[in-house]
Amino acid sequence: MRSLFKGNAAEKLAKVRAGLRHAFAVEPEDQLFSIDDVQLLERIAETIVKRGMAAPATMFLESMGPMNFLGSQALHFITPIIDCAFDVKEVEQVARLLERRDTVTRLILLIEAKSAPKGATAQ
Repeated sequence: MRSLFKGNAAEKLAKVRAGLRHAFAVEPEDQLFSIDDVQLLERIAETIVKRGMAAPATMFLESMGPMNFLGSQALHFITPIIDCAFDVKEVEQVARLLERRDTVTRLILLIEAKSAPKGATAQ
């Protein structure tokens, strides 16, 4: 019986280590964004630019970027509460996207591209 408990504890410890390895990962994942993910990010960026909030949103995203994983976990936690005001599927998709380190950078680039003057050339 003692060896059964020991193996179970080792499995749990391995799962915790794997979770912490992902939580504090510095490198972006190699997987690409799906088409639905890109469309959602573009809709978010378009809404931000349309409301004239490009500069504050960019500043907020850059300052809070390192904590995106914590934000994703908070969204997972409050999803049952906000399901009456927002589409649950999109909230879960945003939470899943925030688990990736490169999502915030991608959103900032989309906001900057959409808020750039029409005649400006890319550098």
